[in-house]
Amino acid sequence: MTDMEYELTRFEAEKDIESYIEEYVDVETFLECCKSCPNYGNVWSCPPFDFDPIEYWRSFSKLKVAGYRVDYPADRTEEAMTKALWEVKQKLAEELYAEEEENPGSESLSAGTCQICSGCTRPDGEPCRFPGKRRYSIESIGGNVGKTISQLCGVDLEWIEEGKLTEHFVLVGGLLIK
Repeated sequence: MTDMEYELTRFEAEKDIESYIEEYVDVETFLECCKSCPNYGNVWSCPPFDFDPIEYWRSFSKLKVAGYRVDYPADRTEEAMTKALWEVKQKLAEELYAEEEENPGSESLSAGTCQICSGCTRPDGEPCRFPGKRRYSIESIGGNVGKTISQLCGVDLEWIEEGKLTEHFVLVGGLLIK
């Protein structure tokens, strides 16, 4: 647990998949964004994939977007903020895994990249160690997270700027429901 106090605000919203795809998914644009990330092609939960993300979305009927806005105190440090984010990311993941159990056939979406392993096997050409636990993020399969949470949840992202610590951070995951 971090020594820094922070405030959490939980948010969620639901959208049917076809409407979500039409309004919030742009696989080509987000695939291009992913190409600049060091996880691209190096983490099994990140593109490129051996499946069509649109067909993946369509294998479900509804998306429940869920997340936390993490507000930091004025005396925040980058180290404490990072530690807090890991705590909140784990909390959100556990909540979404529990919701999977309550909704047979559902699959959670991670707040960012998969972090089940200490090092992914993909760069070595080996299969995922835990394919049943691996989760994709909304953005990795083409969803526009900023637009999603702004329009569906009324939450705005605060973008990180060089040399400036943000006042809040937003972690977004979801639950794909059959």
